[in-house]
Amino acid sequence: MSADIPDPIPAATPAPAVAAPPVAPVAPRRPGGVLNWLALLIAALALVITGVLWQKLGFTQQELARRSQDTVTQAVEARTLAAQAEALTQELQARLAVAELRLSEVTLQRSQLEELMLSLSRSRDDNLVQDLESALRLAQQQAQLTGTTQPLISALQAADQRISRAAQPRLNPVQRAIGRDIQRIQGSALTDIPALVLQLDDLARQVDEWPLLNQVGQPPAPPPGKTKAGRKPASPATPEPAAAPAAARDAAEVSSDGAQGWGRVSGWWSALWTRIWDDVTRNGRELVRVSRIDRPEAVLVAPDQALFMRENIKLKLLNARLGLLARHMQASQADLAAVETALARYFDTASPRVTAAQTTLARLRKDLVDSDLPRPEETLTALAAAAGGR
Repeated sequence: MSADIPDPIPAATPAPAVAAPPVAPVAPRRPGGVLNWLALLIAALALVITGVLWQKLGFTQQELARRSQDTVTQAVEARTLAAQAEALTQELQARLAVAELRLSEVTLQRSQLEELMLSLSRSRDDNLVQDLESALRLAQQQAQLTGTTQPLISALQAADQRISRAAQPRLNPVQRAIGRDIQRIQGSALTDIPALVLQLDDLARQVDEWPLLNQVGQPPAPPPGKTKAGRKPASPATPEPAAAPAAARDAAEVSSDGAQGWGRVSGWWSALWTRIWDDVTRNGRELVRVSRIDRPEAVLVAPDQALFMRENIKLKLLNARLGLLARHMQASQADLAAVETALARYFDTASPRVTAAQTTLARLRKDLVDSDLPRPEETLTALAAAAGGR
């Protein structure tokens, strides 16, 4: 047994003594089984989660595939339905076009039928409205031709009477409009064309009676306020020619009165012879006449020129009459002014006839003004409303 024992280890040479640092106490190591189990647990858990996720992913893929298949199927069905809807729409459009065509034909036939029925079944009121409108328009044309409002007033009054006899309530607005138009037309200031035409015709007839300044055989015109030369002013005691039969009756009556009646008869005879002597002497004095000439052109007018001058004045008056009828007031006034100038230059303005003609011409020039004829607008509007409201 001593041989098996090894030789003792020689003692080591002691090293120099060095101060060693303090060593912390080392904890005893735990066995590594806990960590391994923990790692295995985590790995198992991860494996389980992975399996669940893989299974869920598989289910998701299957669901997506199924839904994709359903979507494709629905898309095919939708395309089929869209094609059917398109075909149905085209068919409906064709039917709608045919229906519209038939509807237009039916509407046209209905309108024609309504017009035919309206023309066949027009009532008395509609005929009355049309007659009144035609009468008013005809009266308006007559008023424009004649230049007076009398045709319009007569037509409106006749229309009022016809509406009153008809006694239709829907024509009452027309009747009120007629009353307003009559008042407005009667109150309007308008030139009386027929009266002016008559005055012009009267002047044209009087042209031959107007005395000229150089006319031979006419008595001289006395100055205003004086008597003619060679004549005595008539006294109240001077008898007139028309008084001769009365004086004769007086002489027959006073023949039985004695001396007083004879004196009256002698006075009447003396006055008669005095008047005869005055007339004879006046005619003798008028054989030679001396007067003042202010317008020598009037004295130099020859008898044949006087005839043409009178005819020219007549033509001027005729032109004024035509201008008046044609409503050319300015032309008529110009013609009347020319006639006034001729009267003042060539005719005896002291003659009563010439003075009256000048007064008439001045009044005519004042009356010749442009004026518009009134129109029955309210009545025509009311008639149109009544005709449209049937």
